[in-house]
Amino acid sequence: GFNAKILFDEVKPGTDPFGPDNLLIFSTGPCTGTSIPNNGRYTVSTLSWVTGGLGDANSGGYFGQAMKYAGYDAIVVKGVSKKPVYLFIEDDTVELRDASHLWGKDVWETTEILMRDHSNKGMSVAAIGQAGENMVAAAAIMNDYSRAAAKAGVGAIMGSKKLKAISAYGESGIRVYDPEEVYKSTIEYIELIAETDKWWFETFSKYGTPMFVDQYQHLGALPTYNWKEGSFEHADKLGITPLYEKYVKKKRGCGGCMYHCSPWFRIDEGPFKGWVGEGVEYEAMTGFGSKLGCDNLEVALVGGSLCDMYGLDYISAAEVMGWAWECYNEGILTKEDTDGLDLSWGNDSVIHEVLRRLANREGKLGELLALGSRKASERIGGKAKYFSMTIKGQQMGSMDPRVLKAWGFGYGVSTRGGDHLRTHLVCEYMFTPEEMEKYVGDARASDRFTITEAKADLVRWTENVRFLNDALETCKYINRGSPRSYVEFPYRWLTATTGKSYTYEGLQTIADRVLTIERAFNVVRGMGRKDDYLPDRYYDETLSTGTGKGQRVSRELYDKLLDRYYEIRGWDKEGRPKRSHLEKVGLKYVADELEKLGCLGKEAS
Repeated sequence: GFNAKILFDEVKPGTDPFGPDNLLIFSTGPCTGTSIPNNGRYTVSTLSWVTGGLGDANSGGYFGQAMKYAGYDAIVVKGVSKKPVYLFIEDDTVELRDASHLWGKDVWETTEILMRDHSNKGMSVAAIGQAGENMVAAAAIMNDYSRAAAKAGVGAIMGSKKLKAISAYGESGIRVYDPEEVYKSTIEYIELIAETDKWWFETFSKYGTPMFVDQYQHLGALPTYNWKEGSFEHADKLGITPLYEKYVKKKRGCGGCMYHCSPWFRIDEGPFKGWVGEGVEYEAMTGFGSKLGCDNLEVALVGGSLCDMYGLDYISAAEVMGWAWECYNEGILTKEDTDGLDLSWGNDSVIHEVLRRLANREGKLGELLALGSRKASERIGGKAKYFSMTIKGQQMGSMDPRVLKAWGFGYGVSTRGGDHLRTHLVCEYMFTPEEMEKYVGDARASDRFTITEAKADLVRWTENVRFLNDALETCKYINRGSPRSYVEFPYRWLTATTGKSYTYEGLQTIADRVLTIERAFNVVRGMGRKDDYLPDRYYDETLSTGTGKGQRVSRELYDKLLDRYYEIRGWDKEGRPKRSHLEKVGLKYVADELEKLGCLGKEAS
């Protein structure tokens, strides 16, 4: 919440995302570093050059905890350094130090060098690789080798400031207001999950996100051939059976994690023999697999690790590659544009080379892909724009909106662009109709194929409760199929850690306030209803295979969803916050600013 306020207050319209007046904010939450489950998260916020609006990214690992143990809730970076630097933090020592010897090195090398130079294997390092240095749209900020603050091109903003890394270490410890209540509520949460969500806990702990390859293939939501289809004929070669039978050797968790969802893998034979990596993710397996029409699991695994090394977001890198693959197969891009590389569907032999060129902005292809698919398609023109699967310029998570209608709508209205995590709307297919009726107010919201007004209500509810994950800095995977886990525990944890009294209803108001100021940040930059639509493909093309066969998104019904969503958010028909709602949630000064700039929402007559 304070990230959004700082950005709205201090980053004025017209600010150059790569200029000295843009801010890069690293922040933790009240739960970070405590004994509350899955508390190893932190958020990075900025003005995004990818969307032109709000940019934020969230990461796990240990960096957020290291910040807190050193005594810092947030770090705000402003300005542009003349030479590469890194920020050294060790308890009360906070220094900008020369990073010339680190510039040009990948994330893994940078991390190892800093740990060696400071004789401290216990420090946590957040760094950019070549992608961030070269200000690539897909650039992430990586910490602890394989954890990514991935979205919105935050790594590019860090690179523009010549900030190579932040190292953090501290021994200050953390005090909470009511340790007994923290302990009691945590035990009750664990007991609740064991009782109501046992299947999820056991399965996710065993397999991690790679299980979603099989799950979304079953749901007909697996992005295939750059989202032309929702199921892949070779999905069985990318799923958990071959992954765990042949490659995964052990598991690891982020700080405070009770799921340990991150698999370590090793390849023992073939062209990638000896390759070891960690953090195997669904997005890499589908992004460098089905999205490109490829079925080589080893290529996908190594591709994910290369992203970690170069400092690339899996989703954004795979999306711009999917765009390039389709443009190539449609004759829009030629071998002259690709520097001689064959981007035919299913050709996995070039994937790693394309990633290298992307991270280094090398050649015609690397320079083009570095722009992200929206800007790249605008440069190419014609039908290339149709194949850019972005919202507000931001690449989407790999779940097809045609078979997960509420989740798809959540992509559209997300304040940071096409994003699956603002809602993380698994409850669309995991809640029963009775649970939807109780918590959302309409049982029809549990039908993933239909579009009713209930879907707008569901998106608003999930945005609000998922905001609490980010505000407290707990992992979204602690809330899955158990409605009580969304509703009861955040306010108890917040009360126990801070000593201030919170209620579920009060936190809903806080969520409304934060999401509205995020919206206002975008509105003053010219964003509105026109930016809340899905890519045309989802309206125009019907799925022809899988369990989602025959599904598409109705433009007419989507428009009705927007009307309903804006109404319950307190915004006008163009998606601009109204004064009445802004004042209701304590944002009068924002209403005054919007009015001054001529973009305050119109009250109903």
